[in-house]
Amino acid sequence: MIVGAGFAGYQTARHLSRTLRGRAEIVLLNPTDYFLYLPLLPQVTAGVLEPRRITVSLPGTLRHVRLVLGQADHVDLDGRAVHFTDPEGTEGTLTYDRLVLAVGSVSKLLPIPGVAENATGFRGLPEALYLRDHITRQIELASAAGNPAECTSRCTFVVVGAGYTGTELAAHGKMFTDALVRKQPAWPSGVRPRWMLLDVADRVLPGLDESLSRTADEVLRGRGVDVRVRTSVKESRPDGVLLDDGEFVETRSLIWCVGVRPDPLVSQLGLPVERGRLVVTPQLGVPGHPDVFACGDAAAVPDLTRPGEYTPMTAQHAARQGKMAARNVAASLGHGEAVPYRHNDLGFAVDLGGVKAAANPMGVKLSGPVAGAVTRGYHLAAMPGNRVRVAADWLLDAALPRQAVQLGLLRSWQVPLDTASPELARIPAGPGGDHGTRGGAHGKE
Repeated sequence: MIVGAGFAGYQTARHLSRTLRGRAEIVLLNPTDYFLYLPLLPQVTAGVLEPRRITVSLPGTLRHVRLVLGQADHVDLDGRAVHFTDPEGTEGTLTYDRLVLAVGSVSKLLPIPGVAENATGFRGLPEALYLRDHITRQIELASAAGNPAECTSRCTFVVVGAGYTGTELAAHGKMFTDALVRKQPAWPSGVRPRWMLLDVADRVLPGLDESLSRTADEVLRGRGVDVRVRTSVKESRPDGVLLDDGEFVETRSLIWCVGVRPDPLVSQLGLPVERGRLVVTPQLGVPGHPDVFACGDAAAVPDLTRPGEYTPMTAQHAARQGKMAARNVAASLGHGEAVPYRHNDLGFAVDLGGVKAAANPMGVKLSGPVAGAVTRGYHLAAMPGNRVRVAADWLLDAALPRQAVQLGLLRSWQVPLDTASPELARIPAGPGGDHGTRGGAHGKE
């Protein structure tokens, strides 16, 4: 049984089914029926890609895996069972002989007043769709605003966290809002959409190579993004944010990309953790529980290339750990031999919108259109499906203007920041309560 169908869980299910070839039943428990290719989420918000392009059907691509739609609530290690709740609120139990925990991560919250109530996260498709509508709506309302102050407030967007996701979102977002403004005939002269990118670190992309950081910083500033390093939010209010340097920025849009934390399910197991991540062996096994494995963001996997450290929480590591988990689970059933996880980073690619990107594949530093081509080629190669559709959307985006309309499918209370299930939109509470998420409420709209 595999819990979670992110990068780690999907690859575990895919490779385990190929290895065992029907000699064991493989059950995948996941709240949705798709795998989400998270690195392209900013392009959904910016209108470059349609939402379904970055989703890969689980039943359609994992033919020999039984999908159970549900959200894991509790793991009974002694009874070898996982208790879950399905999308309609019905509770169920699944038993297992081998368990792979690949529950991933959720948005990291900091104890900053007002953030949980006023900020929007960026970890799931519902949040990306909501932000796409929200950004479009703010530009349209700004165009019709009766005074310059309201117009400026509505077209100011603050992104907190200059890591991979926040940097790409700010880069794509600035291009998106500039394009929206060009379609507004009544837009006031002299007013431009303002994007701010904040981080407490001393540079953007603090966890990546400095050459990537410099390239991204130059592109962002050249595009007009207000990059503020060594800066964070002290307080969030409905009408703006107070920065830790005392400046108050009037805005209706606070986007939280500070980072991630392991899914709270891990902390409920009563097993040793490292900064919230389940401690595992290099073979991805859970000490003391030979029938349990863990991989991806939820697992603290020893980094054998850097003794004493753990592998970072990246999609690259999660996908490769998923493949290794499949091999070692099969080995525990008598098929092959278990091996430790060892992987050196192959480099990173950061899509900055248009033809701009920063990449260092195999240590080769690239920027500009060449980096853009390499970045998109990497994403196409890494996606387990929908490659033709994604490439077609990219071609259409280069040739045609984007469709800037509000679909109005989601409201802010449906995408709360303090949720353990960003892949699910909150639903109205019924007779049995709200089963849409494990998180709290939202209070912006």
